[in-house]
Amino acid sequence: MNYMTFVAALIPLVIGAIWYNPKVMGTVWMNASGVTQERIEATSKKMPLIFLASYVLSLAMAVVLTTIVIHQFSTLGLFAMDIKESAEFQAYMKDFLAKYGDRHRSFGHGAAHGGMVALFLAWPIIAIISMFERRGWKYTAIHTAYWFICLILMGGMLCHFGTVSV
Repeated sequence: MNYMTFVAALIPLVIGAIWYNPKVMGTVWMNASGVTQERIEATSKKMPLIFLASYVLSLAMAVVLTTIVIHQFSTLGLFAMDIKESAEFQAYMKDFLAKYGDRHRSFGHGAAHGGMVALFLAWPIIAIISMFERRGWKYTAIHTAYWFICLILMGGMLCHFGTVSV
């Protein structure tokens, strides 16, 4: 895990501050979810803990997202047990990364994979929860769009600036 993972984990907090602002989607979200201003104010003392927990969970997402958006991790994963055991194999993998380590390593490529994760993982999870909670389509759309933006930016940043090492 490099510093970029920690930076990418900040994206949901920054985007959330913008997205859930009353001037953007905050009022629509409050109406769709049934959250009141009074309830938010009553729990405002918990915000530092909520932000810390959100960052830790976003960090976990960034770690997993890194392995999805950087294809070279798939190769390393295939031979994970061999890397530590053999100096010869470690040299082979270092040579492999020197030759192919920059393949598909652009912001756009990572953003595309981040978008796929949002559409094929985040959206179904949000939709299933929304259906069982009897939430409307606006609720689902608001949260899905938020995660779509976050995961595109996180995926792009992690793919372009992240590192892979043996």
